[in-house]
Amino acid sequence: MNIPFLPGLLNKDIRRQAKENAAQGKPLNIMQDIVFKAVFTGPDEDSREALRLLLQDCIRRPVKDARVLNTEIIPDYLLGKTVRLDIHATFNDGEGCNVEMQTGGDKRVIKDRALVHAAKLLSAQAKKGRKWGTINRVYSIFFMNFTLFPESGRIPQRYTIMEETGHAKLNDTLELIFFEMPKLEAFVQGYLEGKEDLKTLRPEDQWCIYFKYKENERMARLIEELCQKSEGIMHAERVARKISRSEEQWARTIFWEKADMDYHSGLDSAREEGIEEGIEKGIEKGREEGQEKVLALLDPDIAEKIRAQLKMK
Repeated sequence: MNIPFLPGLLNKDIRRQAKENAAQGKPLNIMQDIVFKAVFTGPDEDSREALRLLLQDCIRRPVKDARVLNTEIIPDYLLGKTVRLDIHATFNDGEGCNVEMQTGGDKRVIKDRALVHAAKLLSAQAKKGRKWGTINRVYSIFFMNFTLFPESGRIPQRYTIMEETGHAKLNDTLELIFFEMPKLEAFVQGYLEGKEDLKTLRPEDQWCIYFKYKENERMARLIEELCQKSEGIMHAERVARKISRSEEQWARTIFWEKADMDYHSGLDSAREEGIEEGIEKGIEKGREEGQEKVLALLDPDIAEKIRAQLKMK
């Protein structure tokens, strides 16, 4: 049993709620980091196949096998930043990937995070002594429940390193892939109205819809069709249903959900206090600057006496 989960597993209220949810088979939210990771990094065949086929659909190339690695990348030096990945895997004899599920947070840093994660995966190969020219390709894949590129309707957004004007690709060692799930809302609405059909969806689009709408009761028929159409989604759904019956998985999920809420609540309080403090400092600074402008208009001796009186107050 992992120590970080002990508070959740020993808390009576969390344990009671987890037991009730598991007994009812209440579905876990796959867009929560801890559930997303549990579905695709489990030890059973369904998890392994779900991950393999998810990667295959994302990169649009065959994936023969996929192996989950440690999700924590240790920094190169003592005070460096430790990077934690939702899913860290290697496949096809050495290619590597990071797969992240993002439902919120600071959207401004997502692009930087994706690039840093990919760079870390590349540098990890160099540290193992690989020769230049034999570095395997790496992918940084982000599923996001928000829009990061509003200027484009494309799904996904794929980035490699290219020449500025001719757009010639430098090499094939790095690819960043961003899936903005809300961009499929129009398709889902059309499906409900009988205007759209799953036959027009690419495999990666099917995954986006599965992640976003799996817990929506109105979408039960759509999710069922996706499970029938996609082998990978079928495996993922089997795992999701299985862990939804796990009291321990529910306890872990509730604990981390509460911890996340407490964390962001603390950030909001600190931000509000900081704003208030900043306003007060701004007012004080403005007052001081205003006084100096007025004093500058007076006789220097008189101005100096006034400054002395203000300091005494």
